[in-house]
Amino acid sequence: MITFLSGGTGTPKLLEGARNMLPDSDISVIVNTGEDIWYQGGHISPDVDTVMYLFAGLLNTDTWWGVRGDSFLTHDVLKTLLPASYMSIGDKDRAVHIARAEWLKKGMTLTRVTQQLCSHFGVSTTILPMSDSPYTTYVRTAKGDIHFQEYWVRYRGNTDICAVLHVPDEQPPATPEVIDAIRKAEVVIIGPSNPVTSILPILSCTGVREELAQKKVIAISPFIGEGPVSGPAAQLMKTMKYPADSTGVRALYADLVDVFIQDERDTAQVPGSVRLDTLMKTPAIAERLMREILTRL
Repeated sequence: MITFLSGGTGTPKLLEGARNMLPDSDISVIVNTGEDIWYQGGHISPDVDTVMYLFAGLLNTDTWWGVRGDSFLTHDVLKTLLPASYMSIGDKDRAVHIARAEWLKKGMTLTRVTQQLCSHFGVSTTILPMSDSPYTTYVRTAKGDIHFQEYWVRYRGNTDICAVLHVPDEQPPATPEVIDAIRKAEVVIIGPSNPVTSILPILSCTGVREELAQKKVIAISPFIGEGPVSGPAAQLMKTMKYPADSTGVRALYADLVDVFIQDERDTAQVPGSVRLDTLMKTPAIAERLMREILTRL
């Protein structure tokens, strides 16, 4: 079994390539929940949903979020009633958020809710939220602390930030299922997701770093030069006082990583790294990258 640590954009592209080489049942994905948010009566787990929709064959791979071909009737009406609405959520996607919220209110854990949703959509891959406890990512701005979703979706990342914080300010416990997925893995792959807001929250869960220390870990940098392939990783890395390039990512992951992969076009020099084509513009490129990664096992 191969276990991935994933956020909601870069790593799912790699997972798409992995599916062409491995049975879904041989893949486990530990997913960031630091960006989860209660919103308009629903509970959104954006990264969990992206991974789940991918394996269900429902993901909109033009945007890498939401359901392919979804309608937005509810969103259109809500915009007239609640003009401050800043998330464009499809109707089918919103139904998942509402169901999740109802189950959580009834006392189900996020892990159990995710299992139930995966069963409903016929997903055989093991998709695991990193923790059943809240660990929400906020950014500090001149006007105060705001949820990461508000920073990235409402403001498009166009506001200065001076700190990245989490609420509550204590390590969340990794679930037993997460620990088990790491222990059973032949290799753990840290995908090319945002290092600060997607991967670090997973690494912050109690027990995760200790378990990874016993495993072979391969990490893929999301940077090519001084810019990430997508998302606000550069600004976030600078806020964390790390270089906004692959050298910063390597330093951030420190001694957890056995094999560090960066793009063949990357101008940053990381000693000992493996150079591959990591710009996954097509599923074929993602499959080729995954095949080359597996040769490093």
